[in-house]
Amino acid sequence: MKAMGQRRMVFVTGNDTGVGKTVLAAALTRRLRAHGVDAVALKPLCSGGRNDARALQTAADHALTLDEVNPWHFRAALAPKLAARLEKRRISRREVAAHVRMIARRFQITLVEGAGGLLSPLTEDGDNRDLLAALRPEAVIIVVPNRLGAVNQARLVLAALPKIARRRSVVVLVEQRKPDAASRTNAALLAEFAAGISMVHLPWLASGRLTFRAAAALDALAAFTMADS
Repeated sequence: MKAMGQRRMVFVTGNDTGVGKTVLAAALTRRLRAHGVDAVALKPLCSGGRNDARALQTAADHALTLDEVNPWHFRAALAPKLAARLEKRRISRREVAAHVRMIARRFQITLVEGAGGLLSPLTEDGDNRDLLAALRPEAVIIVVPNRLGAVNQARLVLAALPKIARRRSVVVLVEQRKPDAASRTNAALLAEFAAGISMVHLPWLASGRLTFRAAAALDALAAFTMADS
């Protein structure tokens, strides 16, 4: 894997909550660090617990404190914007972007995991797409479960992305524990509607074992995050 010059930021989003963004971000952080890249992962906003943030902190060998990984966390398992309101707190997109940029100056690659899907409300003045637009990351990873409906869901996310972000996007089709009939054809069908968009198949990682196929998929993603625009 080639040496890096400039600092890079990668935004990790998806079609929904619970689709594997944290699993992917943690696994990719570990893989990058195994290749000697000084990488960390952030989840600036969390609702309903901080397990995701702890997983990202551990993946980066505790290079950051938990509060650096996740500065804003709320008790209610709701969209962060609403969860913050319930606690009478207000968060601005500018605050979140400033924190991410401060951390990103310290590391070669900073992965930024959004909360929920791309259009899930985050702050009083924006959603994940707005934060992504403010940060202008070098790459965007879109996590979509590889099952019936994946083509529609991936296309919706791609259509919602800012144009400049779409050109530096990769769709990660996460294989499911029990694949369905669509799993074998989703990538080819999606390619017909998303010309030029990179795609990676990521095997199921819940077991914690890094198979040869999973390692190859993570290496492909690592190379994508480090490639010149």
